[in-house]
Amino acid sequence: MKKLKNACKKFWKDEDGLQTLEIMLIIAVIVVIALLFRENIMGWIKELLEFGDGEIQDFKSND
Repeated sequence: MKKLKNACKKFWKDEDGLQTLEIMLIIAVIVVIALLFRENIMGWIKELLEFGDGEIQDFKSND
């Protein structure tokens, strides 16, 4: 148990460990935001794809 405690202390004091922790927290925040706004994001993507499809159809009909 003492080895685990020492390993945790060493990880916490390690500079690289803090950078990893910061990156993991940023990723977690991005995932939470994506989950909260997934319907809005999916609607926006759907509109973009429909717009692109319409532009492609217009381009094909001009040929």
